[in-house]
Amino acid sequence: MKQYPPKIIVAWAEAISGNNSIRDWLTSNGYEELAAFTYALNLRDDARKWLVESGYPELMALINGAEGDEKACVWLIENKYEKLALIAKGADNDNESIEQLLREGHREWAMIALKIRSVKNDIQDELDNFHTYSMR
Repeated sequence: MKQYPPKIIVAWAEAISGNNSIRDWLTSNGYEELAAFTYALNLRDDARKWLVESGYPELMALINGAEGDEKACVWLIENKYEKLALIAKGADNDNESIEQLLREGHREWAMIALKIRSVKNDIQDELDNFHTYSMR
């Protein structure tokens, strides 16, 4: 995974949380993969395909791992993306992974994991709420 300056990681976290103007800024300033990640996290198939086809399979594996796909976490570890595997597990409600990131001094990555967790859990809650379907 590319190395990102701290301000870009913070911007990415804000984009994950739904700040569309920052997401658009990422797109127009050379961080298309981080913007695409936010779309892919929100179940956009075209963005998921773009991540893989544009050379960012680790970001798609991060999303898959956050969605509970253990094979994605194994793939991340096997391909030397151990930190992304921890982020994915933390985003999949594994508090020990968040604590490990914090112990290792990766506060910014723990923040990313928690932002992903929040979005992922909100999406899952909406999908699980049968009242949502009856309103459509």
